[in-house]
Amino acid sequence: MKYDVIIPAAGQGSRMKAGYNKQFIKLDDRPLIVHTVAVFEEDPWCERVILVANEKECDAMSALMKEWQMMKVRAIVPGGKERQDSVLEGLKRAEAAIVLIHDGARPFVAKESIHELVRTAADKGSAVLAVPVKDTIKEVNNGFITNTPERTALWAAQTPQAFQKDLIVKAYEKATSEQFRGTDDASLVEKCGKKVHIVEGSDENIKLTTPLDIDIAHMILKKRKKGEKS
Repeated sequence: MKYDVIIPAAGQGSRMKAGYNKQFIKLDDRPLIVHTVAVFEEDPWCERVILVANEKECDAMSALMKEWQMMKVRAIVPGGKERQDSVLEGLKRAEAAIVLIHDGARPFVAKESIHELVRTAADKGSAVLAVPVKDTIKEVNNGFITNTPERTALWAAQTPQAFQKDLIVKAYEKATSEQFRGTDDASLVEKCGKKVHIVEGSDENIKLTTPLDIDIAHMILKKRKKGEKS
């Protein structure tokens, strides 16, 4: 079963406070974006990677992919104003019947999760990785709690998110024509009245957003290395 993956990596990640695009932060001597792309480079189901980068960083991204021999990166395209615009640019280069969209700052997604996601999307149309929330969630307005949703019904969405190509293209076209901005790719499909299926992900599939996340990333890498040696 084959798929293409679009990896948006154009955002500058101001919350990381690195002073430069967090995709270039080193984890065990490899840039973050290389760790992420390598997951798909090593997956035989992946046919092509479409990397969406800041226009000023496309050459730097291209050099990194060549240096680390990421041969499945078939296109590096300039991103748009916001993430949704960037993914749309990536979709124009996708060819496979199943398309995954994955955050460049999530380097720890498991191949088994990817495959379950692809199988579900091929069968159902769309699927996202998610994990049940652990904390009690509060809805707040003007500093006061207005509602406490039932926790068992709440899941935290992750990426990749997987879609049949025709479905996600139509969802993006509809969002563009209606000037709708979703919080993730699945929300655009939901806006079309389509059901999006959940595939349970892993707590290790974190998005590196703050400096603390980098510390956690090093811990995950250390744990995985220890597992490989044992």
